[in-house]
Amino acid sequence: MPPSRPVPDTTAAPAPLPLVARPAVRAHVGARRLATLLGPDWDAGRGAAYVALADRVRLLVEDGRLAPQTRLPAERELAEELGRSRTTIVSAYARLRETGHLVSVRGSGSVTVLPAPRDGERAAVDFAHAVPGPVVGLADVLREVAADAEGVLALGGFDVLGDPALRARIADRYTRRGLPTTPEEVMVTLGAQHGLALVARTLLRPGDRVVVESPTYPHGYEALREAGARLVPTPVGSDGWDVDHLVDVLDRVRPALAYLLPDFHNPTGATLGAEDRRRVAAAARRSGTVLVVDETTVDLDLDGRPAGEPFAALCTDRLASAVTLGSLGKVAWGGLRIGWVRADARTVHQLAHRRPAGDLGTPAFEQRVAGVVLDRYDAMVRARSEELRERRDLLVGLLRRDLPAWQVPDVAGGLCLWVDLGVPVSSALASAAQARGLRVTAGPKFCIDGTHERFLRVPFTAAPEVIAAGVAVLREVWDDLHRDVTHLRRTARGAAPGPHRQPLTL
Repeated sequence: MPPSRPVPDTTAAPAPLPLVARPAVRAHVGARRLATLLGPDWDAGRGAAYVALADRVRLLVEDGRLAPQTRLPAERELAEELGRSRTTIVSAYARLRETGHLVSVRGSGSVTVLPAPRDGERAAVDFAHAVPGPVVGLADVLREVAADAEGVLALGGFDVLGDPALRARIADRYTRRGLPTTPEEVMVTLGAQHGLALVARTLLRPGDRVVVESPTYPHGYEALREAGARLVPTPVGSDGWDVDHLVDVLDRVRPALAYLLPDFHNPTGATLGAEDRRRVAAAARRSGTVLVVDETTVDLDLDGRPAGEPFAALCTDRLASAVTLGSLGKVAWGGLRIGWVRADARTVHQLAHRRPAGDLGTPAFEQRVAGVVLDRYDAMVRARSEELRERRDLLVGLLRRDLPAWQVPDVAGGLCLWVDLGVPVSSALASAAQARGLRVTAGPKFCIDGTHERFLRVPFTAAPEVIAAGVAVLREVWDDLHRDVTHLRRTARGAAPGPHRQPLTL
């Protein structure tokens, strides 16, 4: 429990740097909110408190939980909230200025900055991004399309809806999966993320409530927040959704949208069952909620189960509505920025009307490549699934062998594992791993409320040797944290949580 009165530190604060001019402050985080983002374990280490605080804030900035140009609380205000001396906060802020993560802005206090990487500075192992490399055969497709430069140049340069031939191919795939679709019900976008942002800007008004899963894809809820949504979480874990909670939220809150990843969910890997989909669709129909269904991982089944009927097939009457997001980024390559929105023709027309304010269409070359990829899509899906299956099995085996205290789930598809560490040290682990050349994303990044410190997302998209190297670093870091973890377990059993601290769930 924090002391009732701040206890002075013996560590002297480094001299503050002079004030510098910076861009205008974009946001402010209060002391209570920052304390929540820091998590209950930020000071669990054996080192100086100001170093631990600076390291945690730096992690929050680098993984996006604190946006650049966010004003931090005043030193005295944060000291009172955390039950620490002002000297601790002053020293932590000074350390962040030294690392380039904080600047002093005249009239605005201390403002976060995302520093540019130094020359040659790069993580040796990247577990932060669940992004597979180019699929086998993609290079051949690029060469074929480039050989027909005249044909590509004959296409229009401004295209907010997408190439008609590509839209027809996408529509045909939905029809064959059980959702009759015409080209007029498809818009080609710059990836699924672009599609979601466009849907949010078009269908939402500031203050509209939107249901999101917890945890969920971080850039998904960020796009909804940017559009002014008020987010309402509903829980999902490796064993699936709390469908009773989701249905209850839809019935009570009557949100404008619900953003769902029902197939090989990111990050948990879970898949929503057929009966549960019918229950959710019925609740959305009653509440008038538009379901925004993210299918970017729908084809990544690793154990031989073909993609089922699209969720949107349950929402085809006039009282139900669904918007489906798709992409080639996970099967083909993240660098092929081609995605799409599948919706009713009226919604597609609305999106096309709104789109030019942000961009003027999808590049012709990439669309031509996407058309050829879809012609060979089934073979590419098989190649990608085989690759990911081998890497999943490798990662699961290494984690269970080298880190037996962790609960490693079995997943049938997708790109990652949602690992239960047993104690809320995810951010501490991520920060320590980064110091050893491994980038990995802590659990709270995937939640809108800073929870899930017990969880760590570990992708299996990297090459086998990279996966092995990453697990080796995780093992080293975990061993170093073992004494702190033991201390946390004892504290959780024997002490009540202090102010603004969540009880440890073990």
